[in-house]
Amino acid sequence: MNNQTIDFTKMPVVDAVNAIILTAVNKGASDIHFDPMDDGLKVRIRIDGILETYTILPNEIKQNISTRIKILSGMNITETRLPQDGAIKQKLNNIDLDLRVSTLPSKKGEKIVIRILDYSRSLKGIEYLYFSESNYKKVMRMLRQPYGIILVTGATGTGKSTTVYSFLQKLNVEGSNLITVEDPIEMDIEGVNQVQVNSEIGLDFATVLRSILRQDPNIIMIGEIRDSETAKIAVRASITGHLVLSTIHTNNSLNTIERLLDMDVERYLLASALTGIVSQKLVRKLCDKCKKLRPTTNFEKNMFKSVLGIDVKEVYDVEGCSECTHGYKGRLAIQEVLVINQEIRDAISSGIRKENLRQLVYNKDVITMLQDGLFKVAAGFTTFDEVLKTVEIDDVITPTNNNNNNQSTQVNN
Repeated sequence: MNNQTIDFTKMPVVDAVNAIILTAVNKGASDIHFDPMDDGLKVRIRIDGILETYTILPNEIKQNISTRIKILSGMNITETRLPQDGAIKQKLNNIDLDLRVSTLPSKKGEKIVIRILDYSRSLKGIEYLYFSESNYKKVMRMLRQPYGIILVTGATGTGKSTTVYSFLQKLNVEGSNLITVEDPIEMDIEGVNQVQVNSEIGLDFATVLRSILRQDPNIIMIGEIRDSETAKIAVRASITGHLVLSTIHTNNSLNTIERLLDMDVERYLLASALTGIVSQKLVRKLCDKCKKLRPTTNFEKNMFKSVLGIDVKEVYDVEGCSECTHGYKGRLAIQEVLVINQEIRDAISSGIRKENLRQLVYNKDVITMLQDGLFKVAAGFTTFDEVLKTVEIDDVITPTNNNNNNQSTQVNN
C-alpha cells in the first residue's frame, strides 16, 4: 500500500497531516501509526486489523509532523520524554473527525498512534452487529431486565465499546435516566448523561459511581471494570434496582466469572447480580463484490461436521478487487452470549469447581465463538482461515447438540 503519488515534502506540514488522516479515514482505517526511524518517519495504516505501510516521511519533516499532531491533539509539544494522551475533534473536508492520539517516547523518537473512532455501526443499532438470530434474542431478553449487570468482554480492539453503545442506544427511551462514567467519553449520545473520569483530581470510576447512585438512575454504563473497587460497586448497584452495562478484558464467559471472583466480588452478590455476558472477537469480512465459492477441504468438512453437525460442501473464499484489501472489506464480530440461569447462579454461589462450572456455562443453549464463527463462514460472511486464527480450538467446548439454534444472521449488508 506504499503511496508514491504524494510528495509530502512539497506541501505545508498542516496539509500533509490532514492528507494522511483523510486518506486513512477514507480507506476505513482504525489506526494510524507514526513510527520513528533513523532516516525518517514510517506511516502505517491499520485496515481491517492489518497494519500496512502507507508512506515513509523523510527526516527533514519528521519533527514538524510530530509537532503538528501534538498541537492538534492538545498535547505539550515541549514534552518528549513522557507518554501523552490527547484527542482531535474537528471537521476536515466535511468529515467529522473523532480521533484519540497517544505518544510514546522510544529510542529513535516519539511514536504516535492515532485511533480513528467510528461508531456509525452503534448508531445503526444492535441489528447491524451480525448477531445470529438465537444470540440476538438472548441479548434482547437481557436488555429487558429491570436490573442486573450485563458485561461485554474481549481483548483490546474487539469492538466492545461499539457493542455497549448499541445497547445504550436501544435502552435510551423516554422515561429512563441513563448515566455513563467513561474514560474517555468516546461517543456523544443525545439524552444520556455522560461523565468523564479525571483521576488527576480524584474523580475515578469508584468515586463517580458512588455519586451516580444518588442521581436516581435507571441504567448505568461503566466504560470498563478495571479494579476490585469498581467491580464491587458495579455489582452492588446492579442488585439495588439498576441495570448496569460494562466491559471487561476477558476472553469468554467462563473467564469473566472467574475474573470477577478474583476481584474479590462476593460470590453471593455476583450470583444475584450477573444477568448476562457477551464475549466477542473480530474477524475480517469477505468483500461482497469479489468473494468466490470453492469446495471445502476434508479438514473443513470434518470441522463443520464435528462442531456444527452439518455437511458443508462449498464455502466462500477471497479473490481481491479494486474495492477491497486482499479480498476483505470491513470486520464483523463472532460472539458468545451467555444468559445466566438459576443453575449457574447456584453454582457461582456455592463455589463449584471450574470443570463443573464449565459444563454448566457451555450448555446446549450456548453457541461458542467457534460455532458462531463457523456458521458465519457457512453463510459467506468470512473465511475459514479468519475464524481459525481468531479462536483457539483446543480451549473451547464445541457441543454438537445445539444445532437446533436458529443461526440466521440479522444483517446481510
